[in-house]
Amino acid sequence: MDARCIVFELIFAAIGGYGLGSIPFGLVLTRAAGLGDIRAIGSGNIGATNVLRTGRKGLALATLLLDGGKGAIAAIAALLLLGPDAMLVAGFAAVLGHNFPVWLGFKGGKGVATTLGTLMACSWPAGVACCVTWLVVAGLFRISSLSALVALAASPLYAWYFAGPETAVMAAGLAVLGFIRHHANIKRLLKGEEPRIGKKKTGAV
Repeated sequence: MDARCIVFELIFAAIGGYGLGSIPFGLVLTRAAGLGDIRAIGSGNIGATNVLRTGRKGLALATLLLDGGKGAIAAIAALLLLGPDAMLVAGFAAVLGHNFPVWLGFKGGKGVATTLGTLMACSWPAGVACCVTWLVVAGLFRISSLSALVALAASPLYAWYFAGPETAVMAAGLAVLGFIRHHANIKRLLKGEEPRIGKKKTGAV
């Protein structure tokens, strides 16, 4: 295939992935439920963890599944239409879309669920391993951000083992992005001030 065609396909995959990833399901669902703007609640984040702080577990679960699903759908659609390289690009772009959605002034979530959904689509064993890691750490420490950071840190190793170096590079990029988005959480973890799962948080950070 001509190099220009390959570049065009990857750009198309990136645009499509970003567009799908930028849909702010947490904001849409909470507004539809009459809870107002989720960005004015708790941490101000649009993800499932902050939706859980509203006390609506069903909405939080729906947000988690939809945020994860958009990463998976972006990757799978790109794979079916354009091939494996486009799958990795679209999945990565979906996480970028969630974290920096143009509709919200590029102020989005932290991308954990979307990253996990992308990994599930690109290599389901690696995705399952990351989910299990999250659950184990969450069960032990009851801190969502710590669970996410450990799962993200382990994801390139899982991806390398189950899928190979290309997927591992994508996972490493997503892990770096995830750590950057969790910079405030990391500071609170080091101070012992990070709230535990299920605890409502007052005041946006």
